[in-house]
Amino acid sequence: MHHATTTLTLTATVSETRVRYAETDQMGVAYHANYLVWCEMGRTDFIRQHVKSYAEIERDGVALAVSDATLRFHAGAKYDEVVRVETTLIEVRSRALVFDYMITRAESGERLATARTTLVSLDPAGKLVVMPADLRARLQAVAG
Repeated sequence: MHHATTTLTLTATVSETRVRYAETDQMGVAYHANYLVWCEMGRTDFIRQHVKSYAEIERDGVALAVSDATLRFHAGAKYDEVVRVETTLIEVRSRALVFDYMITRAESGERLATARTTLVSLDPAGKLVVMPADLRARLQAVAG
């Protein structure tokens, strides 16, 4: 079973998860694509804690879709280690959000990866749309 714990810091969230066997390669190191999954975990935790759940945002007629992602690897996470994802919202635009992530070993604080994602606001038909003013205001209030 996958357990994630989340705590709140100033304008960031800190999420933790244990590296599962299925997330590793033959060498017992987390496969690179899993870092994007961990970023998503951090981002959804951030939005849930500071604004409201993704599900509620989508019920309001807005989907937030990743349009750009960059990752820089510093060290490899290993099977059964706890990784910590610190997520910060760094930019809010009318149709886009930019998040930064720091992924570290929870025990030692050693940096494993840094990442950035840009999300765009889409309507139910998948067309780029301006975020509702109330949602944008709530996000701007917690942007770092």
